[in-house]
This record gives sequence, C-alpha cells and structure tokens, in this order.
Amino acid sequence: MKVAIVAQWGNDRTAALAGEIRERLVEADVTVWIDAATAAELGVPGHDIDTFDAADLVVSIGGDGTFLFAAHGAGATPILGVNLGEVGFLNAVRPDDAVDAVLAEVRRFREEGELPTRSMPRLAASGDGWTLPPAVNEIVVQGAHRGHGGGASIDVAVDGSPYASGHADGVLISTPTGSTAYNLSEDGPLIHPGVSGIVITGMAAVDGMPPLVVDRDATVSVAVSDTDEAVVVVDGRIRERMEPPTNVTIETAEQPVLMAGPASDFFEALGKLR
Repeated sequence: MKVAIVAQWGNDRTAALAGEIRERLVEADVTVWIDAATAAELGVPGHDIDTFDAADLVVSIGGDGTFLFAAHGAGATPILGVNLGEVGFLNAVRPDDAVDAVLAEVRRFREEGELPTRSMPRLAASGDGWTLPPAVNEIVVQGAHRGHGGGASIDVAVDGSPYASGHADGVLISTPTGSTAYNLSEDGPLIHPGVSGIVITGMAAVDGMPPLVVDRDATVSVAVSDTDEAVVVVDGRIRERMEPPTNVTIETAEQPVLMAGPASDFFEALGKLR
C-alpha cells in the first residue's frame, strides 16, 4: 500500500505529526510519500504532489487550505483530513487521533482491497481552447480587478436560459463544500453537504444578482465583456487570464473528491465561522 502525506507548510506541529505518521506507517510495511516541503523539514526524500494520484490514500494535515492543495494532486485517490485541533469542514480527524485513524484505513485497505469513501462534487471551468483543473470549493469569474473602476459586464445563463446580467466585480460558482468559504464572504448562502446543488453568487453586482442554487447537473455559462482582461480563479490559487469578450462554462466535474475516514459534523464545524 502507498500512503501520501501533505502537511501545512511552515508549521512545526504538522511536520512533527507527519513524521510520526510516517514512522508508524514504515513500521507497518507501508510505502510513504511526503510532499517535498515537509520532507525537507524532516530530512527525508520528498515527492511531487502531482504524483499523489498514484497513492492508495492521501493524508492531509492542516487547515482547509492544505486539504484543497492536497486534493488538486490526489485525483481519484481518497483523502483523509487531519485538523489542527479544531474540527474543520474538510478535516474531521483530530491530531491526537491521527495515527490511529491512518492505521485503521491501512488495515481496512489490506482486508477489503479498497477504502470506503464519501464523495464531494468538484466544478470544472473551460473556455475557448482551455480547461482548468477542477475546483473543490469555487470558481470565480471576474474582471482584472475589483472595486471602483474595476469589474466587468457579466451575463449569467443556466442551461442556456439567461439568469442575470449587468456590471459586477464578478460571479462566484460554488460547491456545497465551498459555500462555507469565499461564497459566504460574498453573502452567498450556506449549503448543507447533503444537498445536490451548486450556488451562483454575484460579487458586488450593481443591478443585483440574487444568489441562486441550481441542480448540480446544471451548466452555468458566464459571458464577460467591457473590461481589458477577465480572470478565472480556481479555489483561490489557479488562474486563467483571458481577453474579453469571452465565455466561460462551469459544470460539475466528472471526478469528485473522495473522502476517507470519519466525516465532520457540519454544524459543529460551523462553530469556527462565528
């Protein structure tokens, strides 16, 4: 079995926990890969996160940002999220329970040949000649910059039917998982993870663009004009710059995120937002 570990960078606690998990896995005759930055702190060989989709389990140690980073390399490999002592939406396992939780997944894999998982949808953005890696949280389509003198003319359609148009900083399309993140800061609604939908939230729309929840199988089209440059941002870290007028298509990706281990309590995790 191969287990890949990604730890929050620049954090002694997560690096130490990654090292402890690695030692226990090696004792259990498991092949262990560690992201390059954490491996350098531990003085062990490191691996490129883009190879982690070849592992049988990915362990993410840190906050939701670390989990998102891990997910972009994990592909269809199940991910087990370890938090820093406070339950997160994506990281259910507490640090004190991390070693036992990982070893439990190893035993399960060896007994059953696979891991039981839960799936979370991702979103895929594409345009003329380009496709971006799928998003776990959200995809943002906006002008070159926000605020006074920024923004763009935005036209949003759902399954080919016009929904809203007008000047706005941009529009945010979120999964239920991502509804607790950037979407919430833009006054978008919270979506329970059991709801099969995606949310469309306008960003400082001049003429109003009420948040809209649509079916997860819907196709959202965003046309951008009246700006020198448009930007598509995936989970706050992957960007594609375009010259307007341009169209962006957002739909549910074929491959969801697969979650291993115990699930977070959604309402308990909401407490960290207060």
